Amino acid sequence: MSRSPRRLKRGEIERREAEALVESVLAKYPKRIEPRDEQYESTSPWQVLEYGDELLAKRDLVLEIFRKNNVDLLAALAKPVTGTALATADFTVATDNQEYFYRNKMEYALYWCNDENKIRLAVHKRRSYRKLPITSSSIERPEILAKALEIIDDLNARGEEARKYQSLMLRCDQSGKVSGGLLENGKPHPVFEPLSDEILGQRYSYSPNGFFQINLPMYEVALLEMKRWILGDSVLDLYAGVGTIGLSIARDKKLTLVELNASAVAEMQANIASAAVIPEPAAVLAKSEDALSHIADKDTVIVDPPRAGLHRDVVDELLKQKTKRVIYLSCNPTTQARDVKMLVDGGYRIEFAKAFNFFPRTLHIENLVVLGHK
Repeated sequence: MSRSPRRLKRGEIERREAEALVESVLAKYPKRIEPRDEQYESTSPWQVLEYGDELLAKRDLVLEIFRKNNVDLLAALAKPVTGTALATADFTVATDNQEYFYRNKMEYALYWCNDENKIRLAVHKRRSYRKLPITSSSIERPEILAKALEIIDDLNARGEEARKYQSLMLRCDQSGKVSGGLLENGKPHPVFEPLSDEILGQRYSYSPNGFFQINLPMYEVALLEMKRWILGDSVLDLYAGVGTIGLSIARDKKLTLVELNASAVAEMQANIASAAVIPEPAAVLAKSEDALSHIADKDTVIVDPPRAGLHRDVVDELLKQKTKRVIYLSCNPTTQARDVKMLVDGGYRIEFAKAFNFFPRTLHIENLVVLGHK
């Protein structure tokens, strides 16, 4: 993608790659558009791109990341897989075209304005402790921003000081109901009213300050694609969180879900109870790398690891067991490409791949790779 001439300052260097921050734009990229938000560089820096250009750039970015790991996704997808009609010969980025107002969770900073002698809602400047006061924002659901401004008004009416608070965390469900609140410095996080949402016919209850997907409509798009690739009757969901993948797409199978966070497992167990399916899915409280015995007899293994990617012991066990199908959803294509390379070198083949634009107007992208053993 062509870039505008810019004056840069070095941000950070990690291994062989460097990140730089823009100090000033010397000449504009011809297709550059005006951002909607003053604070766009901190929250959604890709607001300066036409949305179609963003999708193309993200496609190229994922392909380049895999090529750097000696995995050619396009070449892999061009090879027909015997016995399946599900594959495609191209790599695409799925979108629901909801460019703005999609985030269902936001954590704001609180800024004390000396000129106005009051608290202002703010976000942190990227890679800085500096706070940027805001009055509008286009990335989160409007219900969240409205509630945040209401809370700030209440703090000012009571003469509160910003330094008392760590942040303001709010979340809303698909109906627009908002929960969450202020997090005070030096105090445990409060227990907020839980929210609930339905995903592919299964209702989930979740804590506003726990882990739950940020963009549920796009999450459903990805889940429907993943469901097409379920193979056999026995399914393992590693790094399962509160169970939204396994219970949404494989609750009619013999399902085992593994998660290391006790609070998430408690919510998962409640979600299993509400699913009321037979056989009842098994919830396992453990690190995925400590639950390797569950891989042995599974037809399909689903993995959705954190940004660090798969633990090496999980990769090694998948290589040992030669699992018929691995469905790998990732929020970090860099570590995913590393893991996929090890699996391919160990006898797996790539059967399908597609990216999903969970986070429009940002550089982040969710990527799905489906593998089968040769």
